[in-house]
Amino acid sequence: MECEFTVAIVTVSTRLSRHEGEDKSGPALADLMRQSGWQVAAQETVTDDRTAISNELRLLADEHKVDLIITTGGTGVHPTDVTPEATQDVIQREIPGMAEAMRAAGMQKTPHAMISRAVVGIRNQTLIVNVPGSVRGAVESITVLLPALPHAVEKIKGDPSDCGRA
Repeated sequence: MECEFTVAIVTVSTRLSRHEGEDKSGPALADLMRQSGWQVAAQETVTDDRTAISNELRLLADEHKVDLIITTGGTGVHPTDVTPEATQDVIQREIPGMAEAMRAAGMQKTPHAMISRAVVGIRNQTLIVNVPGSVRGAVESITVLLPALPHAVEKIKGDPSDCGRA
């Protein structure tokens, strides 16, 4: 099933941006999204820097006009975890229910999910979703949202149909 929607995956890791290791969560998310029918428009890696992350999100949303950006990494409480702040810098509206759904599902598997500070929001016509940096956490988080993502993107783009349809 081919989807008309595009997704960009952004791995946030200073170590990986310096090519000191292998990105596993980014490719795992790209595979999941392809299997779910999404077109993977970009896979990027950026350093754990608020400005670098914000700039990448702006570029992908404003110039590349992807429908969905998934960031992986930098959502915890480590001093260098600034992905939520960088996302807050660029979004115009937040969608707290999606972030809450990811945390609630994660807490069914590990109490560590409650320290996730992931943010979900909208910039222009792009949905931006933060997920953890671990492969398992990233894939499980997006899997929770997959059923709602196409509808959310349609609504962001102005679809006037009733949200009550299943």
